[in-house]
Amino acid sequence: MTEISRLPGIGKKTALRLALHLLKQNEAVTEALALALTRMREEINYCKTCHNISDQEECSICQSHRRDRSLICVVEDIRDVLAIENTNQYMGLYHVLGGVISPIQGIGPEELKIESLVSRIKEGGIQEVILALSATMEGDTTSFYLSKRLKESGVKVSTIARGIPVGGELEFTDEVTLGRSILTRINYSQD
Repeated sequence: MTEISRLPGIGKKTALRLALHLLKQNEAVTEALALALTRMREEINYCKTCHNISDQEECSICQSHRRDRSLICVVEDIRDVLAIENTNQYMGLYHVLGGVISPIQGIGPEELKIESLVSRIKEGGIQEVILALSATMEGDTTSFYLSKRLKESGVKVSTIARGIPVGGELEFTDEVTLGRSILTRINYSQD
């Protein structure tokens, strides 16, 4: 039960419920779960290019010839890759940093996968880097650091749009988000 409660989002009560559920199951079900977890640890690695999860040396996104190889979207972690992929709107490549700069937590640029991003850009062919990091102080700090770091490379550095969510009411939107939305407004076209 202690091991289950160490998983993110699982408290002691939920861990107890899960443990009791597993005890009620047929032994084969519990063994299949244990085998699946062991196989996951043995077979899943990180892509040597973008640091996404993969069951091969290079992930399927990096291997795909259908992707726009001139475009790299920089994200904090693998969950962000999955979220963007679920939109079916982005067809470029990714680069997973493995976190964001957070001096309070002792995470500096050297703890992130920034050098491999710089190396990918130096290899050539990259025209734009999209910074798709969280709109937090740490995300903004990381974006600022990366934009300064990539400035001399000559690639275009952009960031994802931030603003009012679809279906959101202006009166309930925080001042920072509303202010950013006003400052980064876009042309309204009816095309």
